[in-house]
Amino acid sequence: MANLLAAGRFSELDIENLVEEVRDLSKRERDSLLSSIRLIIHHLLQWDYQPQLRCQRQASRTRSWLVTVQRERSNMADYLTDSPSLKIYMTDEYLGKIYKKAKLDAIAETGLDMPDVCPYTFGDVVNRNLKI
Repeated sequence: MANLLAAGRFSELDIENLVEEVRDLSKRERDSLLSSIRLIIHHLLQWDYQPQLRCQRQASRTRSWLVTVQRERSNMADYLTDSPSLKIYMTDEYLGKIYKKAKLDAIAETGLDMPDVCPYTFGDVVNRNLKI
């Protein structure tokens, strides 16, 4: 279909299938963005609520968290540059939904209780400075 589009042969397109492919692509892009946000929140929770582990394994574990947060922030920037329409998912409503999953991830990994309500803003997710 991409070749038909590029050649301008629109009458030969399977429009129904093309619409489905565009929807699937949009969902994959959305899921990639939300996955990055989820992972960042997960590591912010570990950073903030697992201080005893930070003290015990400062050189390895927290460096890994920091690298993951930096990588996922870079991924987020790429997703938003490539698909600016994804910015609609950068709302408090989505942050709350994503937080529920990130919280479960953090609880499963740490065994610690986590706040019921997301303690972070999108500003924290995107810009909060973490120092080892």
